[in-house]
Formats: sequence, structure tokens, C-alpha cells
Amino acid sequence: MDPLHQPATPARERRHRRYWRATRRLTLVLLGGWTVLSFGLTWFARDLSFSFFGWPFSFWVASQGALMGYLLIVVLYAWLMARHDDEHREDAGD
Repeated sequence: MDPLHQPATPARERRHRRYWRATRRLTLVLLGGWTVLSFGLTWFARDLSFSFFGWPFSFWVASQGALMGYLLIVVLYAWLMARHDDEHREDAGD
């Protein structure tokens, strides 16, 4: 029988709820990081008024630092979700 179409048992439903609760929690935490990076960083960037490699540091933070932060969020999400999926797969016995 296909593992995705197994009959629902109470244990399977609990594992499924636990999996989605952890997935939502991770997504919300990383979305909070994205929010802080997007709005908090730009809000305080003007206060960073010193030269960094010939450019104002606030420009560097807004143009390069935010992009690296977004990339870090995406890599973190992919890595943590792969680990989470592997753990869930082991728990389910698939």
C-alpha cells in the first residue's frame, strides 16, 4: 500500500499534527527573522554613518547585507526542513 494513502490511525494523526506544528513554528520563526531583517535593518541603517570600503556602511547593509541575510534564511529553512522531514520519516517507519 502507498504510504501516503494509509488509513488514518490515532498515532499517525498525532505524528502528522506534531510534524505540521513544528513546520509552522519554524516558518514563523524564520518569517520573524525576515521581518526584522527587512524592516529593522532599514529603519536603523541611517544611524550607521561611517565609511566601509569607500561606501557609506548604511548603503552596504541595505544592498549586500540584507541579501546575504535572505540567503541565510533560505539555506537555514532548506537544511532544517530536510532534517525535520528525515526525522518524521524515521518516526513514521517509511
